[in-house]
Amino acid sequence: MIPDFKETVRRMNPCSASFDKLVTLQVNMGDRCNQCCEHCHVSAGPAGHNIMTKDVVEKIIHFLSNYRGLVLDITGGCPELNPHFKFFLEGVHGLTSRVMVRTNLTILTEEGMDWIPSWYQEQGVVLIASLPCYTEENVNRQRGNGVFKKSIEALKQLNALGYGSALELNLIYNPCSDCLPAPQQQLEEDYRRHLLAQYGICFSNLFTIVNAPLGRFKNYLEACGRTERYFKLLVDSFNPETVENIMCRTLINVDWRGVLYNCDFNQASGLPVRNRNGAPITIDTIEEVLERGHEIVMGEHCYSCTAGAGSSCTGVLV
Repeated sequence: MIPDFKETVRRMNPCSASFDKLVTLQVNMGDRCNQCCEHCHVSAGPAGHNIMTKDVVEKIIHFLSNYRGLVLDITGGCPELNPHFKFFLEGVHGLTSRVMVRTNLTILTEEGMDWIPSWYQEQGVVLIASLPCYTEENVNRQRGNGVFKKSIEALKQLNALGYGSALELNLIYNPCSDCLPAPQQQLEEDYRRHLLAQYGICFSNLFTIVNAPLGRFKNYLEACGRTERYFKLLVDSFNPETVENIMCRTLINVDWRGVLYNCDFNQASGLPVRNRNGAPITIDTIEEVLERGHEIVMGEHCYSCTAGAGSSCTGVLV
């Protein structure tokens, strides 16, 4: 039996089970993607039909205009495939302290998308790019044939525009199987050495993320009969030092409908933030969740954030 995560956290620090203050607004623009990665916790793909509308985008822009200086973290799916993506980024220009876009890189090589890299450069967007390994075999096994070569092509193009030097270009690593990542610093050194030597590519930072047992990765675990084993690994690897830094204390996630969650993993689990009457809170009433002390929604999958050195959308926690 898996120990209750919230009770485990409360024993470490009672305050860590409550929201502290909003630093990052994470916006998931939908589940449409040009890839079908086997580890994807939102099961995104070309057939994704949950697409954020312009009406929801405008509501988010309005919120950010009233709460200036937040970090904006844009994700998907593949956010570039949302028809209102350009409108969104241009609408928040000057409202935030930092705009991060989570790109799968290969979208930048697709027909009709060649304008995006230079536009990112003009907007000063921080890029967080998925590259789960520095070897072609491992990347293609997890993300599909041909993905590695397209990713390298996109990275070279971004480097030519100053990304990885003058502009921030961060890479994301996640394991190709049901194990924890190697130490982030060690992996970053390996990535940096290999990508520079083999392809002349540079980048800013590497973030390691523990695979959450959700979406396609959950399906993989169940098909292999390894779900219980993986949860045991996460629980046994619980690190008390990560608790005070879990991202849900300072982050609110918005889904394609405008519904709020404590993180993107909760969104994938269908666990929205609710008001006192039990109704999901939306971007229209986001003030209800901004007060310090609002209870964080937690579940079994949260053990993936506190295993080992911990895991957040910007890498390790300790």
